[in-house]
Amino acid sequence: MSNITGAIYNIRYLDELSQRDTSLNRVDPSVKLIVTFIFIITTVSFGKYELGGLLPMFIYPIACMSLGELSYKEILKRMLLALPFIIGIGIFNPFLDTIPVVLMEGVSLSGGWISFFSLLLKGILTVSSAIILIATTGIEDIAHSLRKLKVPKIFVILLLLTYRYISVLMEEAASIWTAYSLRAPGEKGIRMEIWGSLLGQLLLRTYDRGQRVYEAMVLRGFHGDFEMVHRRKINTKDITFLMVWLVFFLLFRIYDVPVLIEIFLQGVFQ
Repeated sequence: MSNITGAIYNIRYLDELSQRDTSLNRVDPSVKLIVTFIFIITTVSFGKYELGGLLPMFIYPIACMSLGELSYKEILKRMLLALPFIIGIGIFNPFLDTIPVVLMEGVSLSGGWISFFSLLLKGILTVSSAIILIATTGIEDIAHSLRKLKVPKIFVILLLLTYRYISVLMEEAASIWTAYSLRAPGEKGIRMEIWGSLLGQLLLRTYDRGQRVYEAMVLRGFHGDFEMVHRRKINTKDITFLMVWLVFFLLFRIYDVPVLIEIFLQGVFQ
């Protein structure tokens, strides 16, 4: 029960964060969406052995968490939920790629381990940037921004309703678990033989509730699309935010900054 309640809290917690008035929350949603998309594309464009080049990319999520006044602990906790999937994708890399790769003078590591850590860093960067976007923008503003960027409305509607359906699913699961616990107070978990019936009830209950929500939306004028309410225009600060990060991503993608810093320090101390 605590896991289900925690999942519901995690979803609503991000929505609550998006309603705050912080420096990053005030940036236009379309600008934040574009910057996040470019950041993800830049991050995944690094080669599987370019481990050092990924390290400077952590400046972006750290800076965004500071501007958005976000808790590092809360973002890390939500990002770790995706970590098992990332590890599962690259866990066999060290066994499949055993060719040594030189990291620096006198230090080498097998290519499999380097590619595994590279995949891990990419996953952490991309997932954390997506969480930060939701926490400082909100799913509705993200949906409006996608429509402004001419993304087909069917994809936007599916994204928005799927995000909302997760809350419905979790709430119904919590209700079923509560009912089961009251009828079997001495049991620590759910017996295997009734898992099928409970999952069937969960599906039917969420479907019925989703149908009632849809009917309520239709009664309020929903016709397969949502109205684009008036949003503020992009101002100079938004453009500055966009250009600064574009230049940052471009420079750190073209130049291997850790290597340049190493060369600079060697020249200073020689």
